[in-house]
Amino acid sequence: MRLLAALLICLTSPAASQTPFASFDRASEPILNDPHDLTIGPDGRLYVADKFGDRIVVMDPDTLEILETFGAGTLAEVRDISFGPDGRAYTAATGVNAVAVFWFQDGQAQLDHALTSFPRTEGALAHSNGRLYVMASGIGQLIALENGKGVAAVEGLFGAHDVAEAPDGTIWVADNQRAQLVHLTEDLDLINVLDNVKYGFIGPRYLDIDDLGRLIIADQDAHRILMIDPITGDLLGVIGDGSPGLGPNKFDDPEGVAVHGSTYYFSDSDNDRVVRYVVVTN
Repeated sequence: MRLLAALLICLTSPAASQTPFASFDRASEPILNDPHDLTIGPDGRLYVADKFGDRIVVMDPDTLEILETFGAGTLAEVRDISFGPDGRAYTAATGVNAVAVFWFQDGQAQLDHALTSFPRTEGALAHSNGRLYVMASGIGQLIALENGKGVAAVEGLFGAHDVAEAPDGTIWVADNQRAQLVHLTEDLDLINVLDNVKYGFIGPRYLDIDDLGRLIIADQDAHRILMIDPITGDLLGVIGDGSPGLGPNKFDDPEGVAVHGSTYYFSDSDNDRVVRYVVVTN
C-alpha cells in the first residue's frame, strides 16, 4: 500500500514541486520516545510533546539539547502543545482524553487544571481570540471553548489530529483519516478543503503556518513534509522521498511541525528525534 502511494506521489507531482523548501541543519540525539507536535514557547525555547515519554520536553532551539521536562505522570500519550495569549500551555493528553493546562512560576511549569472529556484528544489550539479549540478525534468533533464551555463545534472529523491558526485567524485541521486539510472560520464554518491528488497525502497529522500563510504539513505515512500555498493550491516544495529513513531529507513517520521565521522544526517520530531545517538567504 505504501509503495503504491509513493508511486502515486511520483506520478502526480511535478518535479519542481518536489524540490526541498529548506535544508537540513541539525538533529537532536535520538533520546525521545515518539515525539509528536512541537512549538516555540513565549520564552523562545522549543517545547515538544513526547508521546510515549508522557511528558513535555523543553529543548534549546539552537543546539536541540534537552533543558528540562514537565508533566511526567500527568500527560499520558501527550500529542500536542499550544501556548495561549495568557502564557499558559495547553496540552492534548490523548491517553486521558483531556487538555491539561500548565502555568509557569519562576520558570517552572505547574499544573493548573484539566479539561475533560474529549475522546482521543489529538489536538489543542489556544487561539489568539482567547478560545481553546480541541480536537476530540474519537467522536470526530472539533470543539471551540470559551471559559471552559463549548460555544461551537464541527463534526465528521473522525481521526483528525492537529488544529492550527493562520495569520488571518482562520483555522486549519489536518484530517488524516480522509487525507485532506480542512479550512474553517473561527466559528467553525467550512471555508474549503485541500485534497488534490497532486499532494499525495497519505496521513497528514500535524501542521504549522508561516507568516505568509503557507502551510507546512507532516504527512506521517508518506514520510514527507510538504509546503502548500493555500490560496493558489500550489505544492511549493517537499522534504522527504516517500520512504522511511535516517539522515538529511529523510524521515520515519514525521509528526510535528513548528515554524519560526526561516527555521523549521520537525518531529522525526519513529527516529525518536527532532530535526531542524533552515532557509539560507543572502
